[in-house]
Amino acid sequence: MKEIARAVGCTLSSVSHWTRDISLTPEQYAALRSRNPAINGQLVAAANASRARARRVAFQEEGRRLAHRGDRLHVAGCMLYWAEGSKSRNSVQFVNSDPEMVRYFVTFLRAHFAVPDEKLRLDCNLFADHIERQLSIEQFWLDTLGLPRSCLRKSTVNVYSKHSKKKRQNRLPYGTVRVCVHSTRVVQSIYGSIQEYGRFKQPKWLD
Repeated sequence: MKEIARAVGCTLSSVSHWTRDISLTPEQYAALRSRNPAINGQLVAAANASRARARRVAFQEEGRRLAHRGDRLHVAGCMLYWAEGSKSRNSVQFVNSDPEMVRYFVTFLRAHFAVPDEKLRLDCNLFADHIERQLSIEQFWLDTLGLPRSCLRKSTVNVYSKHSKKKRQNRLPYGTVRVCVHSTRVVQSIYGSIQEYGRFKQPKWLD
């Protein structure tokens, strides 16, 4: 309409008044929408979101099928994630202070999803009494999980509050560690398996 107003040298309101009784066909409306960048952006975003959701559904179905194999390591790994995992939509994030539990979970990831070392990310959550041993604690976790130092991300160190009186010392000798794998397939497959094992549905893990 702006183009018409410029072409005939009149105001936009005049053109609107002249054309208010004209009805457009569905094809003409579609042509106009296709030229609107805002609508195009929304359509593209909606299409991308729909495809991504379909992929998550497929990955959960894959997990449901895996649950029927009755593999003990798979059952245990999924139950550990149900209890201790962060329920992210696109990444596996497992946090714990028990070295053997974390080692077992990483074994599960390697065995059932063939996750290579370079895809595993590790970061430690330490406390003030760990500062002098930070490097050795980080190396302890790397050795426990059989990972190179390139997998390690920056550790977080929690300092004492003025009210703590330093009573926390030695409660967690190695702090806590977070294992992360950025993979929609892996985490959604685990979600599918958990739901199959537990015989329930959890839509928020999908959406």
